[in-house]
Amino acid sequence: MKLNHLNLTVTDVTAAREFLEKYFDLTCQGTRGNGFAALFDDDGFVLTLMSGSPIQYPQTFHIGFVQESEEHVNTLNQRLKQDGFDVEPPMRAHGWTFYVEAPGGFTVEVLA
Repeated sequence: MKLNHLNLTVTDVTAAREFLEKYFDLTCQGTRGNGFAALFDDDGFVLTLMSGSPIQYPQTFHIGFVQESEEHVNTLNQRLKQDGFDVEPPMRAHGWTFYVEAPGGFTVEVLA
């Protein structure tokens, strides 16, 4: 069995969609105004975004994007930092990892 779909409720669908497209190479294949977007990765995973407020995910809730190397993690960390995101440097935990608060009200982990 393979998980192939996840829905996130976000405060700003457009900003969340643009963030995920820019930094994580997801492709939007459908929207309904500013309230819904369907994003796909190159492996068939579908991430849908739906508008809602207020957002109250548990403190430890996050989604993750595994990178092919620690260098890719470092590069993405620097891109996000240069673009104004508040990110700490990667650290060794269960992998080479860091977290970023995404537009729309959810947390993303980047790791290798």
